[in-house]
Amino acid sequence: MTTSAFAPAHIVSVAASPTHGFSKQPVPSVHLLAGVGVQDDAHAGHTVKHRSRVAADPTQPNLRQVHLIHAELLDELNAAGFGLQPGDLGENVLTRGVDLLALPIGTRLHLGAEAVIKVTGLRNPCSQIENFRPGLLAAVLGRDEDGNLIRKAGIMGVVAVGGEIRQGDSVQIELPPLPHRALERV
Repeated sequence: MTTSAFAPAHIVSVAASPTHGFSKQPVPSVHLLAGVGVQDDAHAGHTVKHRSRVAADPTQPNLRQVHLIHAELLDELNAAGFGLQPGDLGENVLTRGVDLLALPIGTRLHLGAEAVIKVTGLRNPCSQIENFRPGLLAAVLGRDEDGNLIRKAGIMGVVAVGGEIRQGDSVQIELPPLPHRALERV
């Protein structure tokens, strides 16, 4: 699929994995389950599924049901020589044409015909990303002009409305009411 600066926002790839691991396998489509996440994905559930969070408190609500990354990040990382493919960074949804990192908390992303994901925060990249490709952790972190940490490894969300999504589906953005709150790590 070709895109231009004027192409509408869309899904480039979807991925899932039934086991805990760093990368996820791209698939033709995924089914999102309201309040749960990606069907048959290791991180789906009402309560936390990420191992470190389960160890801390397994009763915490799962604010990381779906991981989204913007394809523009892969473009940037591949230009730097990382050789990444969809699913490599563990994302469930790879988008193009949406500045995911600039969205406020509570934004609703309408994916395809019926699914809706409510944005909860930023992915906090950990040492697994460095183990996957040396130098990658530094490449997905940065500093703004005030020295504040910038996390570029995508965003997390919960499924507000379930449905099937696939490559090529549209992405529509519904901003929350003002005042907007900037994304923080979840």
